[in-house]
Amino acid sequence: MTRHRRFDLIAFDWDGTLYDSTALIVRCIQQACRDIDVAVPSDSQAAYVIGLGLHDALQHAVPGLPAERYPELGRRYRHHYLASQHDLSLFDGSLPMLHALKARQHWLAVATGKSRQGLNEALASTELRGLFDASRTADETHSKPHPAMLHELMAELGVPAERTLMIGDTTHDLQMAVNAGCASVGVSFGAHDAEAFEPLKPLFVAHSTAELRQWLADHA
Repeated sequence: MTRHRRFDLIAFDWDGTLYDSTALIVRCIQQACRDIDVAVPSDSQAAYVIGLGLHDALQHAVPGLPAERYPELGRRYRHHYLASQHDLSLFDGSLPMLHALKARQHWLAVATGKSRQGLNEALASTELRGLFDASRTADETHSKPHPAMLHELMAELGVPAERTLMIGDTTHDLQMAVNAGCASVGVSFGAHDAEAFEPLKPLFVAHSTAELRQWLADHA
Protein backbone atom coordinates (compact mmCIF):
# COMPACT_ATOMS: atom_id res chain seq x y z
CA MET A 1 0.00 0.00 0.00
CA THR A 2 1.42 3.40 -0.96
CA ARG A 3 1.85 5.73 2.01
CA HIS A 4 0.78 9.30 1.46
CA ARG A 5 3.21 12.08 2.28
CA ARG A 6 2.68 13.95 5.54
CA PHE A 7 4.78 16.93 4.41
CA ASP A 8 5.01 18.48 0.96
CA LEU A 9 7.77 20.96 1.84
CA ILE A 10 10.85 20.04 3.88
CA ALA A 11 13.06 23.01 4.76
CA PHE A 12 16.58 22.41 6.01
CA ASP A 13 18.92 24.64 7.91
CA TRP A 14 22.39 24.53 6.36
CA ASP A 15 25.30 24.87 8.83
CA GLY A 16 25.33 22.05 11.38
CA THR A 17 22.35 20.30 9.78
CA LEU A 18 23.42 19.39 6.25
CA TYR A 19 26.87 20.97 6.28
CA ASP A 20 29.60 19.94 8.74
CA SER A 21 30.69 23.49 9.60
CA THR A 22 29.92 24.10 13.28
CA ALA A 23 33.48 23.77 14.59
CA LEU A 24 34.86 26.04 11.86
CA ILE A 25 32.27 28.75 12.52
CA VAL A 26 33.11 28.69 16.24
CA ARG A 27 36.84 29.00 15.53
CA CYS A 28 36.29 31.85 13.07
CA ILE A 29 34.18 33.85 15.53
CA GLN A 30 36.84 33.37 18.19
CA GLN A 31 39.73 34.29 15.88
CA ALA A 32 37.89 37.41 14.68
CA CYS A 33 37.57 38.52 18.30
CA ARG A 34 41.27 37.98 18.88
CA ASP A 35 42.05 39.97 15.74
CA ILE A 36 40.33 43.09 17.06
CA ASP A 37 41.37 42.48 20.69
CA VAL A 38 37.98 41.92 22.29
CA ALA A 39 36.80 39.25 24.73
CA VAL A 40 36.75 35.83 23.07
CA PRO A 41 33.52 33.85 23.57
CA SER A 42 33.67 30.27 24.77
CA ASP A 43 32.98 27.41 22.39
CA SER A 44 29.42 27.11 23.71
CA GLN A 45 28.79 30.85 23.49
CA ALA A 46 30.03 30.96 19.91
CA ALA A 47 28.10 27.83 18.93
CA TYR A 48 24.86 29.19 20.38
CA VAL A 49 24.66 31.98 17.78
CA ILE A 50 25.04 29.68 14.77
CA GLY A 51 21.93 29.94 12.63
CA LEU A 52 21.40 33.64 13.21
CA GLY A 53 22.31 36.20 10.58
CA LEU A 54 25.90 37.36 10.93
CA HIS A 55 25.09 40.76 12.45
CA ASP A 56 22.72 39.27 15.04
CA ALA A 57 25.15 36.42 15.72
CA LEU A 58 28.07 38.73 16.47
CA GLN A 59 25.93 40.97 18.68
CA HIS A 60 24.95 37.92 20.75
CA ALA A 61 28.44 36.41 20.82
CA VAL A 62 30.18 39.70 21.72
CA PRO A 63 27.63 41.81 23.58
CA GLY A 64 28.53 45.35 24.53
CA LEU A 65 30.91 46.01 21.66
CA PRO A 66 30.47 49.59 20.35
CA ALA A 67 28.10 49.49 17.37
CA GLU A 68 30.69 50.92 15.00
CA ARG A 69 33.03 47.96 15.66
CA TYR A 70 30.67 45.17 14.58
CA PRO A 71 31.36 45.69 10.85
CA GLU A 72 35.10 45.27 11.55
CA LEU A 73 34.40 42.09 13.52
CA GLY A 74 32.24 40.82 10.66
CA ARG A 75 35.01 41.45 8.14
CA ARG A 76 37.50 39.49 10.21
CA TYR A 77 35.03 36.63 10.60
CA ARG A 78 34.47 36.47 6.84
CA HIS A 79 38.23 36.57 6.24
CA HIS A 80 38.82 33.48 8.38
CA TYR A 81 35.74 31.61 7.13
CA LEU A 82 36.48 32.18 3.45
CA ALA A 83 40.06 31.01 3.96
CA SER A 84 38.85 27.62 5.23
CA GLN A 85 35.39 27.01 3.77
CA HIS A 86 36.68 24.80 0.95
CA ASP A 87 37.77 22.25 3.56
CA LEU A 88 34.12 21.71 4.55
CA SER A 89 31.68 19.14 3.23
CA LEU A 90 28.19 17.78 3.69
CA PHE A 91 27.66 15.37 6.55
CA ASP A 92 28.05 11.79 5.39
CA GLY A 93 24.69 10.56 4.20
CA SER A 94 23.17 13.98 3.51
CA LEU A 95 23.31 13.68 -0.26
CA PRO A 96 21.56 10.29 -0.57
CA MET A 97 18.97 11.48 1.97
CA LEU A 98 18.20 14.53 -0.16
CA HIS A 99 18.01 12.45 -3.33
CA ALA A 100 15.62 10.01 -1.64
CA LEU A 101 13.33 12.87 -0.58
CA LYS A 102 13.47 14.36 -4.06
CA ALA A 103 12.53 11.00 -5.55
CA ARG A 104 9.41 11.01 -3.36
CA GLN A 105 8.43 14.38 -4.86
CA HIS A 106 8.97 16.52 -1.75
CA TRP A 107 9.71 20.18 -2.27
CA LEU A 108 13.13 20.82 -0.71
CA ALA A 109 14.28 24.21 0.59
CA VAL A 110 17.08 25.80 2.59
CA ALA A 111 16.43 28.36 5.35
CA THR A 112 19.77 29.59 6.63
CA GLY A 113 21.54 32.29 8.56
CA LYS A 114 24.19 32.36 5.83
CA SER A 115 24.38 35.22 3.36
CA ARG A 116 23.02 34.75 -0.17
CA GLN A 117 26.55 34.83 -1.54
CA GLY A 118 27.71 32.25 0.97
CA LEU A 119 24.83 29.88 0.27
CA ASN A 120 25.17 30.26 -3.49
CA GLU A 121 28.85 29.36 -3.24
CA ALA A 122 27.99 26.25 -1.23
CA LEU A 123 25.21 25.26 -3.64
CA ALA A 124 27.46 25.73 -6.67
CA SER A 125 28.72 22.19 -6.16
CA THR A 126 27.66 19.99 -9.05
CA GLU A 127 26.35 17.32 -6.68
CA LEU A 128 23.83 19.79 -5.20
CA ARG A 129 22.68 21.44 -8.40
CA GLY A 130 18.92 21.16 -8.86
CA LEU A 131 18.20 19.50 -5.52
CA PHE A 132 16.63 22.50 -3.82
CA ASP A 133 13.49 24.18 -5.08
CA ALA A 134 13.85 27.40 -3.07
CA SER A 135 16.00 29.03 -0.41
CA ARG A 136 16.11 32.01 1.92
CA THR A 137 19.11 33.63 3.61
CA ALA A 138 19.39 35.99 6.54
CA ASP A 139 20.53 38.95 4.45
CA GLU A 140 17.43 38.94 2.24
CA THR A 141 14.75 38.59 4.91
CA HIS A 142 14.42 38.49 8.70
CA SER A 143 16.92 36.45 10.71
CA LYS A 144 15.77 33.42 12.70
CA PRO A 145 13.74 32.86 14.80
CA HIS A 146 11.44 35.31 12.98
CA PRO A 147 9.11 33.17 10.82
CA ALA A 148 9.60 35.20 7.61
CA MET A 149 11.97 32.68 5.98
CA LEU A 150 9.44 29.88 6.29
CA HIS A 151 6.47 32.09 5.44
CA GLU A 152 8.21 33.21 2.24
CA LEU A 153 9.23 29.69 1.26
CA MET A 154 5.70 28.39 1.84
CA ALA A 155 4.24 31.22 -0.22
CA GLU A 156 6.71 30.68 -3.05
CA LEU A 157 6.00 26.96 -3.28
CA GLY A 158 2.30 27.12 -2.43
CA VAL A 159 2.47 24.88 0.65
CA PRO A 160 0.49 25.52 3.86
CA ALA A 161 2.13 25.45 7.30
CA GLU A 162 0.57 22.11 8.27
CA ARG A 163 2.30 20.48 5.27
CA THR A 164 5.71 22.02 6.01
CA LEU A 165 8.55 20.53 8.10
CA MET A 166 11.60 22.47 9.33
CA ILE A 167 14.79 20.56 10.18
CA GLY A 168 17.63 22.20 12.10
CA ASP A 169 20.35 21.89 14.69
CA THR A 170 19.55 24.94 16.84
CA THR A 171 16.77 26.31 18.99
CA HIS A 172 16.65 29.24 16.53
CA ASP A 173 15.52 26.82 13.80
CA LEU A 174 12.91 25.12 15.95
CA GLN A 175 11.60 28.39 17.38
CA MET A 176 11.23 29.70 13.82
CA ALA A 177 9.11 26.65 13.03
CA VAL A 178 6.94 27.27 16.09
CA ASN A 179 6.56 30.92 15.09
CA ALA A 180 5.56 29.92 11.56
CA GLY A 181 3.09 27.28 12.72
CA CYS A 182 5.14 24.41 11.25
CA ALA A 183 6.31 21.08 12.60
CA SER A 184 10.01 20.58 13.23
CA VAL A 185 12.72 17.95 13.66
CA GLY A 186 15.93 18.66 15.55
CA VAL A 187 19.37 17.21 14.94
CA SER A 188 21.79 16.86 17.83
CA PHE A 189 25.04 16.68 15.83
CA GLY A 190 25.29 20.42 15.14
CA ALA A 191 25.53 23.52 17.32
CA HIS A 192 22.99 23.06 20.15
CA ASP A 193 22.45 20.30 22.69
CA ALA A 194 19.35 18.18 22.20
CA GLU A 195 18.11 18.94 25.74
CA ALA A 196 17.51 22.55 24.67
CA PHE A 197 15.02 21.37 22.03
CA GLU A 198 12.48 19.86 24.44
CA PRO A 199 10.42 23.03 25.16
CA LEU A 200 10.01 23.54 21.40
CA LYS A 201 8.42 20.10 20.94
CA PRO A 202 10.08 18.78 17.77
CA LEU A 203 8.51 15.65 16.35
CA PHE A 204 11.86 13.88 16.58
CA VAL A 205 15.49 14.51 17.44
CA ALA A 206 17.98 12.70 15.21
CA HIS A 207 21.43 11.88 16.56
CA SER A 208 22.91 11.10 13.15
CA THR A 209 22.12 11.73 9.51
CA ALA A 210 21.28 8.04 9.18
CA GLU A 211 18.65 8.38 11.93
CA LEU A 212 17.25 11.47 10.25
CA ARG A 213 17.01 9.74 6.88
CA GLN A 214 15.20 6.76 8.41
CA TRP A 215 12.73 8.94 10.30
CA LEU A 216 11.95 10.94 7.18
CA ALA A 217 11.45 7.75 5.18
CA ASP A 218 9.02 6.43 7.79
CA HIS A 219 7.18 9.58 8.85
CA ALA A 220 7.51 12.42 6.32
